[in-house]
Amino acid sequence: MKASPPLRPPSDADIELRLLMEAIFLKYSYDFRNYTGASQKRRVLYALDQLALPSISALQDKVLREPATFARLLQFLTIPVSEMFRDPDYFLALRRQVVPHLHTYPSLKVWVAGCSTGEEVFSLAILLREEGLLERTLIYATDINPASLEKARKGIFPLESIQGYTGNYQRAGGLRSFADYYTAAYDAARFDPSLCANVIFADHSLATDSVFAETHLVSCRNVLIYFNRPLQDRALGLFHESLCHRGFLGLGAKESIDFSGYTSRFEVLSRGERIFRKAT
Repeated sequence: MKASPPLRPPSDADIELRLLMEAIFLKYSYDFRNYTGASQKRRVLYALDQLALPSISALQDKVLREPATFARLLQFLTIPVSEMFRDPDYFLALRRQVVPHLHTYPSLKVWVAGCSTGEEVFSLAILLREEGLLERTLIYATDINPASLEKARKGIFPLESIQGYTGNYQRAGGLRSFADYYTAAYDAARFDPSLCANVIFADHSLATDSVFAETHLVSCRNVLIYFNRPLQDRALGLFHESLCHRGFLGLGAKESIDFSGYTSRFEVLSRGERIFRKAT
């Protein structure tokens, strides 16, 4: 029997990266230890360049001694990449396949996990308003980045992005003119504050925190791709626990419950659009 090749020892940079994440957890209780290494390493190396530091160890030293440096690093570790009605087919599937079921409930709770700067929150709010559901829906919008949450609360997005958002909205089955939902001024678009009248923005970590409410729909898109398998399972467990009987789960285009510990706990509602329904 052929012997397996010896395991390659971690590089100095990989060791430094692990120590940095451990230091962040111990000092600030932010747990990035189970995020995927390649993406995390790219973000940290980019932070080194932007902060003009020579090594990850030098970054760790400043993070431990200067909370302001950690606050800056957090913006690199949680780079917000989003857009309104991203993956329009997902929102079209919600409108056609999930909304009819949501209409059967007298009141609704929706959890947008990893809401970033709020694009998905406003997208869902617009969809729910058009379907006559927003006024009886409470939306929990959570993220680990305080700066992103503050941007989400304001509901102000670059005007240069609106054309793309408009196209997404139309392909997602939008029923009105997208311009009805915002006011443009000074190169920015401010969305109707009433869209967020029933939104609670809150700090929540899928790595360390627990379930806080029973919900009918959980939308967590393009977050699990940054987690390793154990952390993905933890997050899916939180979603399963949060969802009411036969509740709905929406994931990102490159995410799935396949090969997770929760494969049998959800039924596929729309595989292409990554929408699932709680089975047990």
